[in-house]
Amino acid sequence: MIVGSDISRYPNTPKPTCRGYLHKRTQSAILKGWRKRWFVLKHNGYLHYYKHKKDEGKCRPLEVTKLEGAEIGVDTSLGKPFVFKCIPQNGNRIFYFCATSNQEMKRWLEAMEKAVHP
Repeated sequence: MIVGSDISRYPNTPKPTCRGYLHKRTQSAILKGWRKRWFVLKHNGYLHYYKHKKDEGKCRPLEVTKLEGAEIGVDTSLGKPFVFKCIPQNGNRIFYFCATSNQEMKRWLEAMEKAVHP
């Protein structure tokens, strides 16, 4: 099993398709709001996220979601700019993400769309 992105030890491991910080909407019973998280979209179509950038490759991801067959799109219902959502195929959860700019949002949407339809 290859954890993280240790390219030096595993030079044939494909680099992630997309990575960077996004804000993820939290809707637990205790916490509500937006949390900044480090996201990594792997070449195999799985979206991993970590609490911090430095955790990638050192810690297990907080969550891993398969994007194949998911519904991805811009969301204006929350009244916040640069928000997009992801509804995985199993449909038991909706992820809301917020990028820092329109360009960043488009970069993620494009990468995720490729993972949705491999």
